[in-house]
Amino acid sequence: MALVTFTSDFGDTDYYVPAVKATMLSINPQLNIVDISHKIKPYDIAHAAFLLRSVYRDFPKGTIHLVAINSTSSMTDGFIGIKLNEHIFIGPNNGVLSMLSDTDPGIIVQFADIHIKDSTFPAKDILGPIAAKVASGAAIHDFGGPLHSIKRMLSRQFKATKKEIVGYVIHVDNYENLITNIPKDVFDKLNPGKYSIEFSREVLHSLNDSYDTVEPGDCFAFFNSRGLLEIGINHGEGAKLLGLRMDSPVFIHFEQE
Repeated sequence: MALVTFTSDFGDTDYYVPAVKATMLSINPQLNIVDISHKIKPYDIAHAAFLLRSVYRDFPKGTIHLVAINSTSSMTDGFIGIKLNEHIFIGPNNGVLSMLSDTDPGIIVQFADIHIKDSTFPAKDILGPIAAKVASGAAIHDFGGPLHSIKRMLSRQFKATKKEIVGYVIHVDNYENLITNIPKDVFDKLNPGKYSIEFSREVLHSLNDSYDTVEPGDCFAFFNSRGLLEIGINHGEGAKLLGLRMDSPVFIHFEQE
């Protein structure tokens, strides 16, 4: 069964999401459409990219991913399809797809003008139909020609030395836990055995195994299932209580012997 995921910043109180789905299903009623999220913060490309990068590999190879984020912006340079790690992504060329990987995709197609019409709703009129047709057996090359590179947006990068790692909050989840861009493999490589983790006014001297290995109201820090350092307050609103938000710095100091 053809599988399409759908990610947007449309929310769930308007007709936009069902209109796009109806258009795709009118092309192929057998499509299996899976919602990743429609509660992306409006126009927030980084938020959308984080969610997609976190989950797309869990879907079967060959899945089509429809991405409708800030697709009517003047910053969008047309619409594209890319192939990345045996997955197909269809969306605006506004930087969101560039943040799914640190390298350029193996295949990039710029959708031709013949497939693009004047529209105030490109997710329904352009992207959705192409996604449905590709999921039904068409190739992204059927809708345009090769593009050498896509519009890039740079995400925050951590900095690492033998003395410390400086990272940043890249996502605040629904529980107000804070996910950073500090990777476990870099920490493991640099860790001499003694270290401190500093964020806001808090300093921790050890990592936890999970949220519940600290008492409710206490701070925690551990490497999550994505291999990224996650911090917060057990059963608490960590972002609010700690005064942290996107791009807030987090430090790991190493104590050299």
